Amino acid sequence: MRYSLLLISPEAQDANVTEEDMAPFKAAFDAYAKSLDEAGVLVSADILQPVAASTTVTLRNGALQVQDGPFADTKEKLAGTFVIEVGDLDAAIAWAEKCPGAQYGVMEIRPTALSFSDGAWHQLA
Repeated sequence: MRYSLLLISPEAQDANVTEEDMAPFKAAFDAYAKSLDEAGVLVSADILQPVAASTTVTLRNGALQVQDGPFADTKEKLAGTFVIEVGDLDAAIAWAEKCPGAQYGVMEIRPTALSFSDGAWHQLA
């Protein structure tokens, strides 16, 4: 079963976290990603740029609307994703628990319903 582990947390600048403060977390995320990879469960991992770098696109009544920044203004933001392939939800929870981001943010676990690969959509759930 494929799951996305979504890290939702305050951004470093919102929490007054310095680059020096971030160094141990960067090392912890590196170790976490490597452990996922070594276990053979990692599909992909992305740590996202700050939400200020985002662009929101909507199409309403045939008109394209492009907006700088996020769709919602919230304290917690999507900071990164880890897509894993594991046997069940319990295994996904075990991996989410090991994520360094769980110490200061929320890990949302969401099963994949459809995946596009090899030129076609595939039902996964």
